[in-house]
Amino acid sequence: MGYIGILLFLGIIFLFLFVFTVKQQTAVVIERFGKFNSIRNPGLQFKIPIVDRIAGKMSLKIQQLDVVVETKTKDDVFVRLKVSVQYQVIKTQVYDAFYKLDNPYTQITSFVFDVVRAEVPKLRLDDVFEKKDDIAVAVKSELQEAMNSYGYEIVKTLVTDIDPDEQVKHAMNRINAAEREKLAAQYEGDAARILIVEKARAEAESKRLQGQGIADQRREIAKGLLESVDVLNGAGITSQEASALIVVTQHYDTLQAIGEKSGSKLVLLPNSPTAASEMLNTMVTSFTAAHELNEYQIKKDEPTQHKNKPNTGDSFTFPEHP
Repeated sequence: MGYIGILLFLGIIFLFLFVFTVKQQTAVVIERFGKFNSIRNPGLQFKIPIVDRIAGKMSLKIQQLDVVVETKTKDDVFVRLKVSVQYQVIKTQVYDAFYKLDNPYTQITSFVFDVVRAEVPKLRLDDVFEKKDDIAVAVKSELQEAMNSYGYEIVKTLVTDIDPDEQVKHAMNRINAAEREKLAAQYEGDAARILIVEKARAEAESKRLQGQGIADQRREIAKGLLESVDVLNGAGITSQEASALIVVTQHYDTLQAIGEKSGSKLVLLPNSPTAASEMLNTMVTSFTAAHELNEYQIKKDEPTQHKNKPNTGDSFTFPEHP
């Protein structure tokens, strides 16, 4: 019974040494007496204890390596680029990936440095931001060609960050702010110009309507004066006397309007009790003289303007002025 237990125990230990499992997305390299023997895929696998050993495991998952490269642009600006390289071991080339490269991370980093420092110095800083995808494509193309022979596939490369020097970033921010202030000033100037133009148009329209109103007002005043003269003529008052009377009436209306305004500083000269009477006499005399002079001028011009008209025998003598 004791021997059976010992044999069973030894059998279990031997079984554990003989059987092993490989995880999903993993490849195991088996060596026999120190020499490559086989690649084992995911699942339950067997090996000969002592004779075979697991030399290493290779992950078949996509992995990412971030590489930060500092270089100089064409316009002498130092900039740091962060390049993310996504790669994986080719399933059919696990042997090359395990035995040909001791440290794939160092190899990939060296190629990234070489490509970035060859491409970025050809570009200005602004072009680096605009053509970061071109830089990523160049890195992938170079890596793909180099790493395929080592059993690695470059899935994708991305330029995830572009970080210029702090002073350069401050200068770029100031330039951007100045451009925006310039644009804002242009918009404000356009708005001010539009306001000025619209205000001028409004004032012009106001002046036009005001002038039209004044013209209409004067037209109505003239009609009213004409009607007043006709009424006074019907009462036996001559046109000259009626005109003088209307002017005097307007004079008194003006005085009344001025007197109704408190604090008025307007002074009319002369402004005595006899001023209205004197003004009326002066105006009547002036209108009469002007009327007589007008009739004299008309009579004087008749011989030259009406040569073909028969002579009526009328004569005119310029009236003597007292």
